[in-house]
Amino acid sequence: MPLGNLSVVDENYILPDKNREVMKKLQFANIPTPVQTLKFNDCTFQIKRDDLTGMELSGNKVRKLEYLLYDAKRQGAGVIFTCGGDQSNHARATAIAAAAAGFKSKLFLWGKDSNNPEGNLFLDKFIGSEIQFLTRKMYENVYDIMNLEKEKREKKGQKVYIIPAGGSSEVGIWGYINFYDELKNQINLNVVDGILTACGSGGTSAGLLTGAAIHNPDLRIYAVNVLASAEEMRSEILTLAESCIRRYKLNVKFNKNNLIILDGYSAEGYKHISPDIVNVIRDFARKTSIILDPAYTGKAFCAYNDHFLKNKRKSKVLFVHTGGFFGVFNKRKQYLTSIDLDS
Repeated sequence: MPLGNLSVVDENYILPDKNREVMKKLQFANIPTPVQTLKFNDCTFQIKRDDLTGMELSGNKVRKLEYLLYDAKRQGAGVIFTCGGDQSNHARATAIAAAAAGFKSKLFLWGKDSNNPEGNLFLDKFIGSEIQFLTRKMYENVYDIMNLEKEKREKKGQKVYIIPAGGSSEVGIWGYINFYDELKNQINLNVVDGILTACGSGGTSAGLLTGAAIHNPDLRIYAVNVLASAEEMRSEILTLAESCIRRYKLNVKFNKNNLIILDGYSAEGYKHISPDIVNVIRDFARKTSIILDPAYTGKAFCAYNDHFLKNKRKSKVLFVHTGGFFGVFNKRKQYLTSIDLDS
């Protein structure tokens, strides 16, 4: 399968039995992404700009897709399936990355078609991905739907590789296990109390939790749930991290208490955003020039602001900006009408 100008990278890990397992990935991301020191609400803090992994792909999804699409190549696949909401950052990133690597793609999206698509959905269509729209009820069985379609295509000779929502699999989370190899060259992990990210499908947090067990077992991982309940999200993250450790025979253990879910920042639902959160996003953008999206990073930063910035001089928790810029355009009315433009 042609890979255009993409390169393949080998990353080695020493396993307990002294055998060497080679993790390979395609190289999409522009890394290392910078760590910046900012001030907001009179509090100094550090932000890891993973929104700058590459604008067309934007954000944390790219780190996972590097491993997932190499795995698809290794298995001889020609078509990539994945799923998400109609403004899914992951679905859009997958469609673009798949095109770059020479795959065809099909997206199974919860939502409705539009003759005038915006944001991520516009890019899904523009890049030429096939799209099947599902109702909210149908989406509850999206993996059954994808697997049935996979069976039909493979009977016709096509090889399909299914990527779960958010790229959250034992393969995909290596993007954030290996994140620490980059991060430890930028900051002193021993003086950081924790890392905070938005959390939709749990893969980024699972990778961070597993990587912390390797590099700094005392590091806390803060996840701001934007879709599932706190209890569901915690279970998803722990299960995925434990499954990855078993599969790759990693000689590490993590403290489950180091995973902290910051709940209550998505009461309006995954596809919506409250005026209060928009106002924080606006204030942050005007003071730092950094724009946060409505589904993930905007809600995560509100949690970060409440828990670690307000009434403090300095935060020792790193905020990871995981991207999602294109989701802003689908909410432009809310972004403009929820604020006083003359303030």
